Amino acid sequence: MNESKIAQLHKGLVNKEFSCMELTEKYIEAINKDNEALNAYVTVTPETAVETARKVDEKIAGGKEIGLLEGIPMTLKDNISTNGIRTTCCSKILEDYTPIYDATVWDILKKQNAILLGKTNMDEFAMGSSCENSYFGGAKNPHDLGHVAGGSSCGVASAVGGNIAVYGLGSDTGGSIRQPASFCGIVGMKPTYGAVSRFGLIAYASSLDQIGPITTSVEDTAIVFDAIAQYDKMDSTSQGRKGAPVCDSLKNDIKGMKIGIAKEYFEGIRDDVRKSVEDAIKVYQTLGAEIVYFDLPSLKYALPVYYIIACAEASSNLGRYDGIRYGYKAVDYKDVNDMVKKTRSTGFGEEVKRRILLGTYVLSSGYYDAYYKKAQNLRGKIVQDFRNVFESCDVILAPTVPMTAFENGHAVSDPVETYQTDICTVPVNICGLPAVSVPCGFDSDGLPIGMQLIGNSFEEARILNAAWQYENAADKYKAAGFGVKY
Repeated sequence: MNESKIAQLHKGLVNKEFSCMELTEKYIEAINKDNEALNAYVTVTPETAVETARKVDEKIAGGKEIGLLEGIPMTLKDNISTNGIRTTCCSKILEDYTPIYDATVWDILKKQNAILLGKTNMDEFAMGSSCENSYFGGAKNPHDLGHVAGGSSCGVASAVGGNIAVYGLGSDTGGSIRQPASFCGIVGMKPTYGAVSRFGLIAYASSLDQIGPITTSVEDTAIVFDAIAQYDKMDSTSQGRKGAPVCDSLKNDIKGMKIGIAKEYFEGIRDDVRKSVEDAIKVYQTLGAEIVYFDLPSLKYALPVYYIIACAEASSNLGRYDGIRYGYKAVDYKDVNDMVKKTRSTGFGEEVKRRILLGTYVLSSGYYDAYYKKAQNLRGKIVQDFRNVFESCDVILAPTVPMTAFENGHAVSDPVETYQTDICTVPVNICGLPAVSVPCGFDSDGLPIGMQLIGNSFEEARILNAAWQYENAADKYKAAGFGVKY
């Protein structure tokens, strides 16, 4: 079983086995050593980290209690706003942008004296599945540097999987936490829409985006989720966590739990992925869970529905980047219209421009009803179908991604296949449901395979308990040997 790294480090700090400054410096040293190869961080913040570590050590020296996340080194995806710290979305258009406010999730963690090591790499404006759309170049997979870390929360997954951060926060619009977690052999959770505040998250698609944790164990995911799942008046969609802390529900018996399996999730996936997920199903059966098979034909519409809605919202959200208010501005231009055109043409990368154009097209007069309205109607159908499924099962088990991490450059050579890697993850975002990806094996090349557990709205406790039970029953999972280990 993967033990809680957060709990272990917390115990070490409390027992004074090492100081917070020593712990922080170890991770900074690991970043200096390994980040050149991994390219996980785009901004490193040693001064901020050391300053916070000093506060934690003073607190411990004074005999005061510290929280579980206090003094624990972590990272943030570079689309989460940090006051006074560069936040770029890994785009040229925001290359030098420094926010003047904190995202709510970072404000929560900062008040708990979390140690921010830096901001991590991502696909530009969270648009991509390989991180190769980043203005700063892609993050690498810690299991094999010749393969991608996934996307778009690739830098967080690379840093956590490569042991140059204990945990991190990413954002998930169509699988952007779960897919890189699967590729890097770690745990990643997309919470229920509204459970975690989106205030300060630079938007891609507002009705789909959700911030969530990436960690090395299910227990760590539960710890971080409990900390950040708070109601926020600054986010009109915020509801916070419902019920008791999810950590209280870990380690509960799952005998009799009904785990749903939809055959549509297993269509077109690689044989080694199928075998690993089927082996995981057998583990659940040995734990006393009941397997329920069902059909979910509306899943075939999920991918086109996702790309139409996401691109439509992106075309609207990214309209603010015009060179007038903030961000990159073209130098040589004739008038305002020419300035905006040149700013956006040179400031955005190819994938972002592609999605803006698609979104503008489906929202345009004459095509709105044919595409966007139809996609929203189908979204309602998919939401209802999932509600019906949860009347007969407690959680749904599925592959996280149909394949393992692909080689560097593959996404550029075959973008259509890259879009299809989201086939298993996007339904969760369409429906606003919670889902967690956990490692469940390796392919023949030693690359990790992940499965996901999907729950009904605000049932994070249930899926995390089911994930913990699998993690406890399965063979111990070993991360790649990068950076510091405690």
